[in-house]
Amino acid sequence: MTYETMTYEVAHGVATITLNRPDQANALDLKMSQELFDVSVRCDEDPEVRAVILTGTGKMFCAGGDIAFFKSVGEGLPAMAKHMTMYLHAAVSRLNRMDAPVIAAVNGTAAGAGFSLAIMADIVMASENAKFTMAYTRLGVSPDGSSSYFLPRRIGTKRALDLMLTNRLLTAQEAMDWGMVDYLHRDAILMDEARKMAAQFAQGPTLAYGRVKQLIHDSMNESLESQMERETVGIAEGMRSADGREGIDAFIHKRKPNFEGR
Repeated sequence: MTYETMTYEVAHGVATITLNRPDQANALDLKMSQELFDVSVRCDEDPEVRAVILTGTGKMFCAGGDIAFFKSVGEGLPAMAKHMTMYLHAAVSRLNRMDAPVIAAVNGTAAGAGFSLAIMADIVMASENAKFTMAYTRLGVSPDGSSSYFLPRRIGTKRALDLMLTNRLLTAQEAMDWGMVDYLHRDAILMDEARKMAAQFAQGPTLAYGRVKQLIHDSMNESLESQMERETVGIAEGMRSADGREGIDAFIHKRKPNFEGR
């Protein structure tokens, strides 16, 4: 399938989603929201996909919502916002609930929903020239795209409020210091580093990665005992899996494991 607002390719177990509206700063309109949902389902359903990279074309990662598109909708904008967020939020949910790790390679400014798409990833890599801003209240609206969920968990409620209320612009280094970015790289090597990490994930125990994601995302909603029960079920199921058996055998025989993601 060919997309209008992004490119999608899968090679050697790695799916690369590239937002591709450079003339609109890779901003989200209804079509991009729909296509992002579609591609997230493809990633989730394809057993060949064992790692995902999300990035943007050009100098912007994603400028958030397409304001010109919003203006063109007129009085129907509130209903349009519900349509767009339905697809956007479903895409974020799929990418977070799938087993394969998701890497955001933030190649430039991430604003609004672009900010949300960046920080929802399991691993956030950014170029040294990337910048981050919420920007919602500047338009008189509140955040979407999962940032009100992930941002307080990443950096705490006080800093999340600071960013959302003031719309301050963070440099890539500041975003890393605050705990939103995991790795900083020069522009020229950002995608090489993202592909390198994704390749490692693609050779790893995909089901175990998925269990890790579930445990971490759900941990704040569980008691100590219920979380430990989830850990018990998870590790037992992991030992039942082909990769779990392979990992134990490889350790015993002092060899590199050959994980197949099952």
